[in-house]
Amino acid sequence: MSNAAKRRSEHQAIVASIQARQKAKQRKWNLLVYGSFGLLLTAIITAVAITVVGSVQERNQAAEEARKPIEGVQTFADLTRNHVQTAVDYPQEPGVGGDHAGIWTNCGVYTNPINEQSAVHSLEHGAVWLTYKPDLPAADIATLTSLVRDKPYVLLSPDSGQSAAVMATAWGTQLALPAAGDARIPAFIRAYAQSKNAPEPGAACTGGTNG
Repeated sequence: MSNAAKRRSEHQAIVASIQARQKAKQRKWNLLVYGSFGLLLTAIITAVAITVVGSVQERNQAAEEARKPIEGVQTFADLTRNHVQTAVDYPQEPGVGGDHAGIWTNCGVYTNPINEQSAVHSLEHGAVWLTYKPDLPAADIATLTSLVRDKPYVLLSPDSGQSAAVMATAWGTQLALPAAGDARIPAFIRAYAQSKNAPEPGAACTGGTNG
């Protein structure tokens, strides 16, 4: 082999060695990049899956809790649903259903007593009505207000005629409670707000009257 040919061969060998090292480095880099991306993607998928599963479990748990019987709940059947313009003498305080005003009370928080006939119309639409004795401590009223706020189908108002400190009422259903912190109150809201027990669940609880 001539010297020139030998030099070409050596040069080619050097170039091939350099190219091999570069390819090896590129493979390592690709493994690092794609491996890291794969780990990141796996972590994201896992996090999303955990969030979705957790959300489903929370909804299922809430639904399961809503199906559990609530101690002390009274139910009333065969309630009339006529729209009337006169006062109605309800056998319960507050009323749980029966004839009522043609316009409903908008759901929300009221610091003064509201029209009972209009509130009963709200119950017909699937609302829950929380009432409390006017002498309830301010801290307890604040507790009830926090339970009601931002819930589209709940009413809160004082009622001087009721016997219990707090009453939770839905159409045909009522629960007397000794205190605002009773754990059955949020359970009652979950179970009966927009309940199929109401004659017209999903009907408006806005666009009516305030009070």
